[in-house]
Amino acid sequence: MGFDSIWHWLILLVIVLVVFGTKKIRNLGPDLGAAIRDFKKGLSGEDEAKQKEAEAARQAAEQLRADPPPAADSSTQSQRDSSETK
Repeated sequence: MGFDSIWHWLILLVIVLVVFGTKKIRNLGPDLGAAIRDFKKGLSGEDEAKQKEAEAARQAAEQLRADPPPAADSSTQSQRDSSETK
C-alpha cells in the first residue's frame, strides 16, 4: 500500500492544492531559497566575525611588540608625587 501508483501521487497533489492553495505553493520556492541563503550567510557571518576579531588581536599584539609603552622612570614618578602634594 505504498505510493508506487501514479493515482496515489495525483490524489496527494490534489489534496495539497486544496489545502494550501496555488498562491502559497507558488511562493514556496522563493521563500525556501531565501531561507537557505540567509542560513548560509549566517554561518559565514560567524566565521567572518571570528576572523576579524583574531586579526584585530594580532594587529594589537604586533603594535605592542613594535612600539612598547615607555618605562616609568623613578625620577619622573617622584616629580609627579611632589607636584601632587603641593
